[in-house]
Amino acid sequence: MLSRRTFAAGLSAAAAGLAQKSPLTKVQDVMTYSDDKFYSTFPSVVRRKDGELILAFRRAPNRRTLGDKGYTHTDSNSYLVLVRSRDNGSAWTKEPELIYAHPYGGSQDPCMTILKDGSIVCASYLWTWTNRDTKTSATYYAGQFAFQGGYIVRSDDGAKTWKGPFYPAPVPGRGLTTTFGNSLPAYNRGAICQGKDGLLYWIVAYGKEPMSGKTDVHLMISSDRGETWRYSCPTATDPKVDFNETSLYETPKGDLVAFIRTAGLNDHTVIARSRDGGKSFEPWQDAGWQGHPHHAVRLEDNRVLLVYGYRHEPFGIRARVLDPECTDFKTAPEFVIRDDGGGRDLGYPWAVALPGRKVLVSYYFNLKDGVRHIAGSVLSY
Repeated sequence: MLSRRTFAAGLSAAAAGLAQKSPLTKVQDVMTYSDDKFYSTFPSVVRRKDGELILAFRRAPNRRTLGDKGYTHTDSNSYLVLVRSRDNGSAWTKEPELIYAHPYGGSQDPCMTILKDGSIVCASYLWTWTNRDTKTSATYYAGQFAFQGGYIVRSDDGAKTWKGPFYPAPVPGRGLTTTFGNSLPAYNRGAICQGKDGLLYWIVAYGKEPMSGKTDVHLMISSDRGETWRYSCPTATDPKVDFNETSLYETPKGDLVAFIRTAGLNDHTVIARSRDGGKSFEPWQDAGWQGHPHHAVRLEDNRVLLVYGYRHEPFGIRARVLDPECTDFKTAPEFVIRDDGGGRDLGYPWAVALPGRKVLVSYYFNLKDGVRHIAGSVLSY
């Protein structure tokens, strides 16, 4: 339950936001990929130096067409695929290209980051169907699917071929394992950030204890473009609140700002900030509003577009424009991008800046609980 102090802070933030007008305008909604035979979800999108957009997503069979009653986020046949656009997202290639199909199960949430040298790092994580009731005490399960942790693939040729997978180190001291008995690789859904120093910074989620499903978040750092990772420090942890899907952003002054999804806090977004290059994070702050997960992108004027899913009625996609240092996250006005979703199984937006003070926001969506597809909205500011 929220304290009176937290509740009052949320009301004050909401009132301040309503007193302002968002600088955003929606230009149009676009369809990126839809196929009745597939359940398409969890996109990320990057823009290459030549202007080409590459959009990755997780594609699995539409199990409803095979007789199942609903959809699931664990599937042995979920693969990482991509489509391309050369006209700023108006038209996309029709047949997805395969990024990676893991030999041990279903991959989730391809999270791409384009680096300064043009290479693309893509993080994912893995579920393996076990078809058994016997479970190991140090492994997390969702039904008969065993969680195997995260992995990284990288492309050095414009997403034509991919190297890897590379498996991150575990968060130390937790004792979690895969079904193979190996230490569980670190994992998460969210944006990796390349700092001014060239290092990659990644906020990962990790189980607080075996089998519990409760998680907190930690910072990992890579100096070799995602092939190996070293543990740095906790980002946010709390005995009563769980933290998981997180996107990381570096401000012009060099602060690392984490936008974090929660459980046990009424779906409130929280923020954690590092002012010392990822050596430590200040105590997390409740933003006072609902929505998850997040993605942040720098605009032409150095302000920051923060996008997030909204899985409460009316279901859809929302955004806020923050100041360059992301200090006004409690008061920046909210902008509703979509509110016509057909249920809470949607969202996970990812944004990319376009020329001419425009932004493409990609997400997965459903209308009237229909086929899950990849859509987008072009915004101007």
